[in-house]
Amino acid sequence: MGPAPTVGAMLNNQVAFRRVAAGALLIVAPLLQAVAVVVDPGTWGDDREAVSFGANPALAQIQSVLYHWSWMLMAVAVLGLMHLTRRKAVRLGHVAGALTMIGYLQLSGLLLSDPVEWWLGQRHTPEEAQRIMDEMLGLPGVVFGFQMPWMFFGFLGLPVLTAAVWRAGFVGWWAPLVVAAGYLGSFAVPYGPGTVPFWIAPVAALGWIGLKILRMGDEAWADYYPARVRPEAESSRV
Repeated sequence: MGPAPTVGAMLNNQVAFRRVAAGALLIVAPLLQAVAVVVDPGTWGDDREAVSFGANPALAQIQSVLYHWSWMLMAVAVLGLMHLTRRKAVRLGHVAGALTMIGYLQLSGLLLSDPVEWWLGQRHTPEEAQRIMDEMLGLPGVVFGFQMPWMFFGFLGLPVLTAAVWRAGFVGWWAPLVVAAGYLGSFAVPYGPGTVPFWIAPVAALGWIGLKILRMGDEAWADYYPARVRPEAESSRV
């Protein structure tokens, strides 16, 4: 095994850069989400964020940043998962991948409401702060432009996309099962301490896929690209 390529060399190598980026993001993105739910004051305190954020503003800001970057990076990591479905489960990979990217990007945008809830909680009673937030977030443009149904596409689409990666033969059946149990299972409990184990579980499955990508090497990653058709071969078909 030769020396690891430098950053400059990887930036000039489309295969190495995309492989390493995909593998690293599949490890980092779900891990950031798991850390975010642990440090979120709303996980352990009052379920009204106007109250819990006011109790610990520093952790409230940290969890918002962690969630933001987790979901932004996961949207990019999805491209790596879609790459693994170039040969099998192509249609499923395309549909699930596109919906998953849209979902995670939408979730990230909704985090801008966190500092608003903190600000309202400092100046109003919890009930009044909640009433104002409900009125703001209940606007039709906000509901149908930023929330429904887009905000669910990430957590619903990622297990399906992971299943497509399994169908493509890259990972065992347990990986999509763990991702589905973690993210879909979290809908069965209120956001709080019960959410923590559900959002930690997918870290293992997605991290394993990321580790396999990092270990597979550039040649194996490049094998997923379609073979280039030579001009003379293409012209012979006319």
